[in-house]
Amino acid sequence: MPAKGNVDSRVTTASAMFAGLAGLAIVANLAVAVGYLAFHDGAGRAAAASSRPVAGALPAPSVATVNALLQRRSRAVLARDRAAFLATVDPSGQAFHAGQQVLFDNLAKVPLSAWRESLADTRPAVAADDGWTARLRLTYRLRGFDRRDLVYTEYLTFDRRPGTGWTVSGDGAAHGLRDDPQIWNSGGLTVVHGRRSLVLAEDGAVDGELPAARTAELRDIAARLDEGVGAVSGVVGDRWARHAVALVPATEQKAEELAGDVRNLGDIAALAAVTGDEGGQGTGEDRLVITPTAFGRLTALGRRVVLTHELVHVAMGGARDGKTPMWLIEGLADYVGYKKAGVPTRAAGRELADLIATGGVPATLPGATEFAGSGDRLSAAYEEAWLACRMVAERYGEDRLVRLYRTAEAEPEDSGDPRLQDRALRSVLGVGTDRFVALWRAYVRRELA
Repeated sequence: MPAKGNVDSRVTTASAMFAGLAGLAIVANLAVAVGYLAFHDGAGRAAAASSRPVAGALPAPSVATVNALLQRRSRAVLARDRAAFLATVDPSGQAFHAGQQVLFDNLAKVPLSAWRESLADTRPAVAADDGWTARLRLTYRLRGFDRRDLVYTEYLTFDRRPGTGWTVSGDGAAHGLRDDPQIWNSGGLTVVHGRRSLVLAEDGAVDGELPAARTAELRDIAARLDEGVGAVSGVVGDRWARHAVALVPATEQKAEELAGDVRNLGDIAALAAVTGDEGGQGTGEDRLVITPTAFGRLTALGRRVVLTHELVHVAMGGARDGKTPMWLIEGLADYVGYKKAGVPTRAAGRELADLIATGGVPATLPGATEFAGSGDRLSAAYEEAWLACRMVAERYGEDRLVRLYRTAEAEPEDSGDPRLQDRALRSVLGVGTDRFVALWRAYVRRELA
């Protein structure tokens, strides 16, 4: 969710946190993300490229030759055999060879239980005088975190050199072919293991040494994720993986790429995204993408609330859910994030309180349109959703709040039909939409007006 001001990091107690912060949104309302993001397979992002041979182009290697080369690379990655991996790379291209060294060193730090590069298409994406560029299918799995192999697209160029035979000489960049982005494919990588979390970060190391502040920040993220897993399970139960992988890029541009080419993440501190989902079949895994600028502006409490909020999306499938009402998805995430955070209601609901003061209590629950907005109205939509879910928890119990989400999620049709929400409310709470909205409006008025 977009930020609306700078964050005062001088926090010692809950009361001190909010002193002097009139008009600013802090903690979860500062920057949390909707989490409706999914990667595509990369084929649609490639620039147009001809597969027709050109004058001087090398004859294509056999499929067996390329597959054997890729198998050697894959085995070397899993065996952490640097020499064997680099033996597949053309040594004459210094820049590409150096990049492949960095790639291998990064992958050697990652707990991989599977890694395989294979041909996705036996026809070349480009056949030119600089080699034979092919579209590849990369599959991998993180040990202890991924339940299935994740699938991505990448491009490699193969060239034949006297005395060495076919080697990998480049990627597809020279031909406008773009790999699916990975956290480890540019710059150094730092890996931090928590009890239930894994943090993969572009490290920004200077002369091979990571600054102490950066190390502390990454360890803090892992610790807060570990804590958040317990907090989320305490409300929604254990029907989820109960662990998390966080990607921490060094730039906002890289964060946008990792989040699936989402733009303007400068005011979003973190978001949940589905990665490695081949063909949109629901076979990917959830990742948290942490953006450097907005997350860096959060207080310690803010980081705790934001990360817990995003973990709720992971636990409940919010990053892949296309039909549950948005007020339930975001409201439940904020409810769990704020629970036991000691945040005063009027501080957390400031934007909504301001709107009520000028225009009265909203007449309806926030829908997709409100969550697609910006500024104070978007902030108010999150606050409306949070108070709706908090009202359910207080009036009916947390178990029924979670059951309401699960019931709405299980509806077979699209959430745009208001009858689906009404059926879920009647089934779980025994009230229809009209009665529920009336109860919610009265609750909002009592809490904020």
